[in-house]
Amino acid sequence: MSASGDARRNEIRHAFERAAATYDRAANVQRAAMARLFAFARACPPASPVRRVLDAGCGTGQALPWLAARFPRAQCIGLDFSAAMLARLSEASPVCADIERLPFAEASFDLYWSSLALQWCDPAAALAEAARVLTPGGMAWIATLGPHTLHELRAAFAAVDDDVHVIDFFSTAQWLAAAGAAGLVAEAHAGEPLHELAADLRALLGNIKAVGARAVDGRRRRPLGRRGWLLLQSAYEAFRRPDGALPATYDLILLVLRKPA
Repeated sequence: MSASGDARRNEIRHAFERAAATYDRAANVQRAAMARLFAFARACPPASPVRRVLDAGCGTGQALPWLAARFPRAQCIGLDFSAAMLARLSEASPVCADIERLPFAEASFDLYWSSLALQWCDPAAALAEAARVLTPGGMAWIATLGPHTLHELRAAFAAVDDDVHVIDFFSTAQWLAAAGAAGLVAEAHAGEPLHELAADLRALLGNIKAVGARAVDGRRRRPLGRRGWLLLQSAYEAFRRPDGALPATYDLILLVLRKPA
């Protein structure tokens, strides 16, 4: 990884370190994504017994009780690059490391689970590591975010300045291409929107910040200022729903991948 790539990863890590204390309270979309991934993956169960499970990018470990219940005889490992997030785990064995540089031997896990973590990664690097640590015949169940994510915020900020306020997200086609290059077979994939809702823009942005899901692009920006904030609020009003709520859209991508036996 380049120096600029390392710097960006460190910025992302620090964002999640700061969000650890507020994450569970605000993680509505994250919980919904986990539920959708579990339901989606039910149609593609592992073909062989699952002895070890990796939750890659586990955060505070919300998925770990579900994984333990689904695979009661398996050892579950929760991996995240935020020590502050891992400190809140009550289930499984915590490992502090980067998804793109997994500290495990080849063929270490029968199931690789990752929900709303890989969008911060390079698809080729992350899926190459997933393929490396999976046993032959092992499965990867993944939920990530696509290019339509936070499109409202991107459009509203365009009325304020030309800075990059929302990171670019990879498409389903890009994830499938990376999976194929890593030697993984796509068993199933799907996409659907999830929505964070709030009464006003300040509350909506507060929820996004509380889970660490802020734009991280490594560029220093001017302070928004009062005029910029009023412009942003006015532009975002175009997205207010008939029920009065302001939405933030998350473009959910669901993937079920298999490592050939």
